[in-house]
Amino acid sequence: MPKDADGPRESRREAPADNPKNQVQSVAKAFAVLRAFGRDMPQLTATEVAARAGLDRGTAFRLIHTLAGLGYLRAVPEGRRYRLTLKCLELGFSALAAGDLPGHAAPLLRELVPGTADAASLGVIERGEVIYLARVEAGLERHGVTRRPGSRIGAYATALGQAILAFLPRQEQVAHLGAVERVKLSERTLTDLDALLARLDAVQAQGYALSDGENAYGLVTVAVPVFDPRGAPCAGISLTVGGRIPAAEFAARAVPAAQRVAAELAEAMRLSLGAIGLPGTRP
Repeated sequence: MPKDADGPRESRREAPADNPKNQVQSVAKAFAVLRAFGRDMPQLTATEVAARAGLDRGTAFRLIHTLAGLGYLRAVPEGRRYRLTLKCLELGFSALAAGDLPGHAAPLLRELVPGTADAASLGVIERGEVIYLARVEAGLERHGVTRRPGSRIGAYATALGQAILAFLPRQEQVAHLGAVERVKLSERTLTDLDALLARLDAVQAQGYALSDGENAYGLVTVAVPVFDPRGAPCAGISLTVGGRIPAAEFAARAVPAAQRVAAELAEAMRLSLGAIGLPGTRP
């Protein structure tokens, strides 16, 4: 195995980011100090920072003065208190500047292809159709499937569509399902309204949708919803594999990966206070 001064390259590359051995605790403590400040407590003493950050007072005191020297904290003249400065905005500006949700989703999807899936997508529903906003593919050409950004397909026949529909009110589910002609794309495609509504209930109960050859022979897809800050399903993440793994086995490894991406996008929307959203929805 090739090595360098820091040890085996392969081991370092494969080590998980959340491994405590790979974390610099002083950096983690510095961010704990910054997170101690909030809308409820915009000004804090060193003792209050220590308590809220879970640090001893001496460590908190040194970190406060380091961060103040770097310009991220400022002393308040009265009462030996400190507050965050506007320089903290720099920490989030690069992420916010990346644009709308598809721009943030694209690198997350690329991380999953081809290691976890042969294709990864971000999509939304409009008048009964799934619209793909971001898509990464590798090796699905042999199945005759192409889903480029902007492509549309009936939501009723896709895991991505079902994952979003399942968390909408029943009236909206029926409206979307009735907005398009429901035709069989394979012998496994559900087109009956009652059967589809029962499927959506099952998807909501388990938290994800699973399609095994329902809209294209030989393809297995899992999908999960992306929730906006109000808790409504505004989009969905899907992962697809081209028939090289049983559906249950693929779901076991792909669903957690899709849920991680969906959760990260939901958190980005929440933390950005509307700066990150779907195209055409930002204030």
